[in-house]
Amino acid sequence: MHTNAKIAPLKGVRVLELGNFIAAPTAGRMLADFGAEVIKVERPGTGDELRSWRLHPGSTTSMLFHTINRNKKSITLDLRTEEGRDTVRALAADCDVILENFRPGTIERWGIGPDVLDEINPGIVIGRISAFGQTGPLSSRPGFAAVAEAMGGFRNLVGDPDRAPVRVGVSIGDSIAGVYAAYGVMMAMFQREQRRGAGLGPAPLEERVIDVALNEAMFSMMESLIPDYQAHGVVRERVGGRMEGIAPTNAYVCADGKSVVIAGNADAIFVRFMGIIGRRDLAGDPGLATNNLRWERRDELDAAIGAWTATMPADEVLDILDDAGVPSGPIYTAEDISESPQYAARDMIQKFDVADGEQTVEGVGFPGIVPVLGGASLPIRTLAPQLGQDTEAVLAAYAGLAPRGQLDDTKTQLDDDSKVETR
Repeated sequence: MHTNAKIAPLKGVRVLELGNFIAAPTAGRMLADFGAEVIKVERPGTGDELRSWRLHPGSTTSMLFHTINRNKKSITLDLRTEEGRDTVRALAADCDVILENFRPGTIERWGIGPDVLDEINPGIVIGRISAFGQTGPLSSRPGFAAVAEAMGGFRNLVGDPDRAPVRVGVSIGDSIAGVYAAYGVMMAMFQREQRRGAGLGPAPLEERVIDVALNEAMFSMMESLIPDYQAHGVVRERVGGRMEGIAPTNAYVCADGKSVVIAGNADAIFVRFMGIIGRRDLAGDPGLATNNLRWERRDELDAAIGAWTATMPADEVLDILDDAGVPSGPIYTAEDISESPQYAARDMIQKFDVADGEQTVEGVGFPGIVPVLGGASLPIRTLAPQLGQDTEAVLAAYAGLAPRGQLDDTKTQLDDDSKVETR
């Protein structure tokens, strides 16, 4: 475990998180991980829907919720009521950042939009995540991350060319949007400190509203997809385990049935790699001297490499490649990561006893904090809070309020047009 639990560069920053599901809570988690006080607002009774996603027998709170909402506080407010919204306004007066991922226009209808929040607390930073952003013809359209990944160009590139596009196994669109939101918040806070140092007032509100669209977050990851198309008419297509225009790089099956990933695509590495697999004819072939040429003969190269890996178990293949300086690695499962000395050395799996419904599960590993400061992951301070456990203390400390009617366990639900739209 990290020896310096006091590393907290964001200590003193207070964040009010109005988000639900994954996107805004990911941004909140990143800020909380490095010391910010993140106050998560949840609906009374049910809380964030993520609490009940991927529940296993005997569980009442999902490990997914624990992972994304660690190091936070939880309060319950019914934002459909004026009382709940009054409380948000009171809390906002004492916060540095507001995070939300409702459909555009929702918090404005509730009377807690950016103009109102800025009047209450000039200089406040507002991180907003939505499917398509706060402006444009699609801004009011609902859309979860699956839709945004598709419309951002990502989904069309995932899978095999002779099959329908597939989705990756995690909510990548939400997570990337959350990272961008956290980055945008820090950018605005850095600007705020610069202006303070220069004796200037807050930046204009439009510079403090961080507008993250899920589809744009994914689009930003598409590298040269658009320039290649507009400059050269190239339409990238799905290529399975390969990477367009880069060869050889793929996953290859070994004699023990395990697969390994090998990236022997740099020119000098390719020559060395072909010598290792006994194909000096390919190493010296002028028709394979560059990436572009190798890409044209990718099937031939993959067949040669696959024939070699099929003769040995995965560990032996990786040892040979490692000794030769050819980039390669195993395809890890959850079990592999759990037992990895590399992850352990950097405290990237941190264990907690989880009291979960009918049982306490001991020694459950959770992903560590990224990026590393001081040589290893900072320690996770707490797992996700119980629903509303901090309501009384937070309202008393920051809003001067005693618990009131909005704290009752009424199992209220948000209207359909006000639900968080990212997933």
